[in-house]
This record gives sequence, structure tokens and C-alpha cells, in this order.
Amino acid sequence: MSAVSLTQRPDESAAPSGCGPLLPGPELDTKPLRQKVFEHVRATGQAARADVSRALGISAGSVTQVTSDLIERGYLQESDEAARDRRETGRGRPSVALSVVPEAHRVVGIKLSDERHTAVLADFAGTILAEAMLPTPAVRKTMDQIAGETAQLVDLVLEKAGLTISDIAAVGVGISGLVDPIEGLVPWSPLLEGENLALAERLTRRLGCPALVDNDANMLTLAELWFGAGRANSDFAVVTIEHGVGMGLVVGNRLYRGTRGMGMELGHIKVQLDGALCRCGQRGCLEAYLADYALAREAGTALGRNPRNMASAQSMLDTLFAEAKGGNMAARSIFRRAGRYLAVGLSNVIQLFDPTLIILSGERMRYDYLYADEVMADALSLTLNHGRPACRVEIHNWGDMVWARGAAALALGHVTDTALGQAA
Repeated sequence: MSAVSLTQRPDESAAPSGCGPLLPGPELDTKPLRQKVFEHVRATGQAARADVSRALGISAGSVTQVTSDLIERGYLQESDEAARDRRETGRGRPSVALSVVPEAHRVVGIKLSDERHTAVLADFAGTILAEAMLPTPAVRKTMDQIAGETAQLVDLVLEKAGLTISDIAAVGVGISGLVDPIEGLVPWSPLLEGENLALAERLTRRLGCPALVDNDANMLTLAELWFGAGRANSDFAVVTIEHGVGMGLVVGNRLYRGTRGMGMELGHIKVQLDGALCRCGQRGCLEAYLADYALAREAGTALGRNPRNMASAQSMLDTLFAEAKGGNMAARSIFRRAGRYLAVGLSNVIQLFDPTLIILSGERMRYDYLYADEVMADALSLTLNHGRPACRVEIHNWGDMVWARGAAALALGHVTDTALGQAA
């Protein structure tokens, strides 16, 4: 049996309602009962009290007491649809469904990137109310510049919804590079000038509401955990291939970040000593053979173009892909080499973490050479398997806004913890 089994992402229209993880957290979960009840209702979209009791293994009396408190505090409501069903059927006393009060809180999620920043506005039930995009020059920026662009993007998405910053409980921000989400620091990012930057504090002061920052690959992983295929998987990994190479990991239905919140930097594992120069300043990183700038660097030779002209990197890669499909052997060899390095990365992920699912995502996943049969075969040959069940690999061709949706999930989690957690 193979170590990897490749499938395309299922139709999103078949996804369950609600948002957030559908599986229960670890047994030693320290969240208060009211938060567990609320999160279960939000994850399922609607839930009767009896369903909550069964799912969480608590008494009906406890559920009644907790849900009454949540209704009184304005976080849960009895569904209008359930009330209508009772009137129309007239059959006894059917269960009353509970749902989240969507306007209880609103958050903004933002993805900062090289070419364009994206934002979504979400309510407390996780419904996306508005989206916005802001083109940006692909140059490194100061904290003031990035804070200004973030504020401009927040204004754009709020204007579309007819809201103001006073209506927002928190803003989540995803950015590439090394990020310490606990301290709100960015030790290094290809988007920012300087090191060890207090980005969360700077954005909080500029926006006038709490801002949280995290690595962008973690945001994509949260998007899968809250809105995608990861909702029904307790252990899975996300590998992203775009301007860089990133990874997110969910263990026990929770995002794993490492001791300092800066783990899972798959793009910067070393695959070649003294190898190609990475934009982090070191040599031999996986990213230096697989990311946009790595492919563009070689495409310049294959296509006779200047690889330093990064403004044309996207068109260069599209042309390279078209040439490869048309039979250009040099172009094909570039993608095949990148695919082999991807196989190395995937085999390391499987070997280290043994996930049930690896999700490949990002703009570059439209280049099918990167997940061709030979890539999966290479990953198999590099992995100790011994007849164990396959690790599933799925290709998720999300749109641009999925990163911002993950950042909105980050903000929703923070607001939920603040409103209903231990300090509430």
C-alpha cells in the first residue's frame, strides 16, 4: 500500500453548515463548559439541547443552565426556523434548535502578501459579510507602511458593509515569515524591513482595536480547521506553495505552533548543504528550490528573460507552465526538479508527524507537475511505510480570500476566549 494517496478537494457545496472544528478537543481541555457549549453550537450551525448533551457528555440540566446563560448574555438564540417548524407541524414538542447570535461580535481577517493584501469581515457565527483586496508593490516595507496599508484595507472592507471600526471586536493578520503569535512579534518577514518587530502592538494602536498576528501558513491551516476539510480531521497538515513554502499542523484538533509559536517552518528545512540561496539569507532551504522566486530564477534561463524582474514573475511562471505543457523540455525539467524537492518535503512531513491527511494548497498548485504521479511515487520511495495505511493527500484550490478567512478564524477564537473563557 502506498504512503500517499492523492485526491482532489471535494465540492465545497457539500460542506456542513457552521464553522469551527467538528470534533471534540483533547480530554484535558481546560475551557469552561459555557465555551464548549457555545463552540459546539457554532460548529454545527444549529443544535438542539439534547444534541449538545450527547455530544459533550453532560447532563440535560447542565445544558439548560448553560444555554440559558448564553441566551441571556446575547451569544445564543433559539432558531426562528425551529420555532416556525413547531407552529407548522403541530406535533408534540419538537426540540428547539439553538444558533449563534451573529451580530454579537464581528471581526476582520487580513492576509498581507507580496502583491496584494486581502481582507474579509465575518460575524460571530463565522459568516463572511464582505471582502476587499488592496494591490501593493512587491517591496519590503517599514512598520509604518504596513500599518498604513492594513488600516486602508480595514477601511475598505468596513465601508462595503456599512460599518465602522467601533463595530469590530478584533483583527487577525497573517504574514509570511517567522512570527511569535504569543508576543505579537515578527522576528523576520520577507515583507518587512528590520527584525523582532512588535507588529501586533503597532497595528492595535493604528486600528484602535485588538490586533493578532500569526504566520500565514497557520492562517490557511485555521481556514481548513474552521471552514474546510480539516473540520472533521483531528490530525492533519497543510503545505502551502506560493511566494514561499509554508506548513501548518493540527494535532488533537488544535493548531500546533511549537514552544515559541514559530514551529512548522517547512520551507526552511535544509535539503541541500551549501545549496541555492534562500530569501531568508541561508542556503539549501526547501523554499529555495520550490517557491515562486526559485522557479522564476530558473525560468529566466529557460525563457531567456531577466529573473531579477520580479514584477513579471507571475507571467514568467505562467509562460513557463505553458511551455512545459507544450513540450519544452527545459521548462518541464524545472517543474520536475521542483516536484522532486516537494516529494522530499512531503516524505519528511509523513515521517515526522504521521498525519491522516496532508492538504496541498496555494496558487502554485494549479501547476499539476507539482503533484504528478511521479511526485507521489518519489514521496513513497522516501518514506518508511511497511504496509501501513496510506496518508491521504488532497489538492485544495482555494481562492485568494481563504487566507484572510483563516485570519478571521484567529480573531474569532480570540474574541470567543475573551468573552467566554476563563477570564470572562
